[in-house]
Amino acid sequence: LWFLSHAIPCEHIAMKYVLLWCLALSLTDYALMGEDKRRAIRSAWRVPEKWFFVLAILGGAPGAILGMWAFRHKTRHWYFKYGLPAILILQAGAVWLILRAGR
Repeated sequence: LWFLSHAIPCEHIAMKYVLLWCLALSLTDYALMGEDKRRAIRSAWRVPEKWFFVLAILGGAPGAILGMWAFRHKTRHWYFKYGLPAILILQAGAVWLILRAGR
């Protein structure tokens, strides 16, 4: 994570923490998607679907989307197929508006 501390100017220190937060949640959502796929194959107890969306809304949408396609998991459910990208687009738009307002 050294690259984040040097890639982002000091005046945007809060943005560094936001990026770290999103990275942590994305990694968690990605791993959770893989674990749920493993459990689905083994007919074991599954991760409730709401947790994928909770983590995505809190900033882990990129990891959820990558995990969905990497593990070929939840790709048939329309609310995952369209919902997760919609969350990501809304979050990217919010970041854009915040950065634009800060000029």
